[in-house]
Amino acid sequence: MERIFLIEDDRKIAKNLVLLLRAEGFTVSHAATGSDALAMLNENKFDIALIDIFLPDGNGFTLCTEIKEKQGIPVIFLTASGDESSVVTGLNMGADDYVTKPFRPRELVARIRAALRKSGTAPSAYEVEGLHIDVASGLVHKNGEEVMLSAMEYRLLLVFINNPKCIITRNILLDELWNAAGEFVNDNTLSVYIRRLREKIEDDPADPKIILTVRGTGYRLGDGYAAQ
Repeated sequence: MERIFLIEDDRKIAKNLVLLLRAEGFTVSHAATGSDALAMLNENKFDIALIDIFLPDGNGFTLCTEIKEKQGIPVIFLTASGDESSVVTGLNMGADDYVTKPFRPRELVARIRAALRKSGTAPSAYEVEGLHIDVASGLVHKNGEEVMLSAMEYRLLLVFINNPKCIITRNILLDELWNAAGEFVNDNTLSVYIRRLREKIEDDPADPKIILTVRGTGYRLGDGYAAQ
């Protein structure tokens, strides 16, 4: 279970983030100030840090340097500023990514997982119901046989793999696929993608075990999920 170090002075934002990230299977430690963060940094080991640039007793740039020197973990800046110079400064100081507030929770989770994969601390392969997904190579196998997926089918599968404990609504899936395709994806098109993906990865598409339908809500990943 990956350990996230959240440094955010806004209590409401921090509370919501902690709930979100724990629901995603992460362990989260929170500090509201730079001084508290430094004390916790000396006593704990983390896998990734999320840092608000503007803190009541300083800024996140200094913390980024300390965290990189002491633990060498990925750092993602959380900032309400769209100012280009702040972003450039953060990246030049070693930050791995940044997210501008208000951010979409699912986008933040995706960026966290991407940063962890790059650092080698996140799983690079997943298994569910005989389906093996290697995100490092982009290859998918079912019972030892390679499954040929289109780019959009693979993208759709990754949404479920990256959110194994969540019910994912059709609106969320439409948003994910629309962003990936760069063009409008409607409800009928989503149904076609779901059907085609099930035909390729399920033993019995009429009785799916990998992508389950949650009636009136959306879909979720089936049981038996394991990270490798």
